[in-house]
Amino acid sequence: MRLGVAGLLVLLLSTPLARAVGQPADTTDDWGDDSWAEESWDTTAESGPRWHGFYEVGLGGRLADDAVLDERLTLAETRLRLEREQYLGDYRYSLKADLWADGVEHGLHGRLREALLSFSPSDRLDLRIGQQVLTWGTGDLLFLNDLFAKDWVSFFSGREDGYLKAPAATVKASYYSGAGANLDLVWTPRFRSDNFIDGERFSYFSPLTGSNVAAPDGHLQPQRPEHDLDNGEFAARLFGRRDGTEWALYAYRGFWKQPNAVDPAGQFYFSRLTALGASLRGNLAGGIGYTELAWYEGEDGSGGDPLLPNDQLRLLAGYERELRPKLTLGVQYYLEWLQDHAALAANDGDSPYRPDEYRQLWTLRLTYRAMQDNLTLSWFSFWSPSDQDYYLRPSLSYRFDDQLSLTVGGNLFGGDQSHTFFGQFEDASNLYARLRYSF
Repeated sequence: MRLGVAGLLVLLLSTPLARAVGQPADTTDDWGDDSWAEESWDTTAESGPRWHGFYEVGLGGRLADDAVLDERLTLAETRLRLEREQYLGDYRYSLKADLWADGVEHGLHGRLREALLSFSPSDRLDLRIGQQVLTWGTGDLLFLNDLFAKDWVSFFSGREDGYLKAPAATVKASYYSGAGANLDLVWTPRFRSDNFIDGERFSYFSPLTGSNVAAPDGHLQPQRPEHDLDNGEFAARLFGRRDGTEWALYAYRGFWKQPNAVDPAGQFYFSRLTALGASLRGNLAGGIGYTELAWYEGEDGSGGDPLLPNDQLRLLAGYERELRPKLTLGVQYYLEWLQDHAALAANDGDSPYRPDEYRQLWTLRLTYRAMQDNLTLSWFSFWSPSDQDYYLRPSLSYRFDDQLSLTVGGNLFGGDQSHTFFGQFEDASNLYARLRYSF
């Protein structure tokens, strides 16, 4: 369905605003930050099920021309979110749906963020079945054992951070033993990839051409796994708390979330992936310290096939604390250790785009709240000393009242080389603004 963008903006904004009362509450997953609050629910008792949600207008544009894309806008949309939950006896049904008019991809779009049935067959077992957003792990915008789908197009465009987490049709079972160890099991019958950068809204670096490419010629359309039970995704987390320290063990069997493998015919595809990991999180020096590691094992056992991703060991160490009232600091160090790097170097034809054996990344988050928490200033930066590139995410949010809020910010990329992860998006640097009315 395609309509003029201006007409859609008028249509959605002129719709009478619902007068239901209620605001989203805290998230069910502890991220140490409220940036995922759009996935939450108000559980306050009411006379009956009611609709909640928001209207939002967002606009963003590039700071420089992209040589392979004509579009200067990176965000141009009006969005309607509707949320509802209802208890039917011991069963809870929840619904979250988005409808938005997109001026960059030119059309009217809809998506179910959540269509979920939750119930407890026993005192120790919870089941969540349906479309849902899942997350686990300790990292702040760094994901090691969280191999649930992400939406990088939304993240780079300036949509709310919560949209980085993509929904999937999933079954989640949680068992609480009462003996200090609990178990989460997740089954996604159909593989759900990331919403990766494919050349539509942002260009990306292609090693085949040695430059950035974009749609239509550079539109990345990889081969996806067949929709059968053998290609489903399985994830598990065994977790608990001991002496104030949270611990967890993780396992995953599925596919890489990005199409980083190439078949003999030159077709990109999602290769198989098995991952194992662990994490710790607890009090440290007046703040919170955490560490996480993950082992990724793919299809190339020898590591010498340049068309397949090598095995990796990933490590994360982080620390966060309140420096003074309302001012919070978070620092992270992240390492990707590419296994069998010598075998790759011996078989890739001396490629100038060969990844380093060790990729290092530092992140810094500063958050300051003022004016009775109505004003939030945020700075988040990624900096890689090995790739010599960076990604900066400044933002300012102001809440005028319980309904109306404004967010402005930026996605600023740069680097010494055009083929590194952040360096390839230098022409995608953008500023954005979002105005939201919640109801």
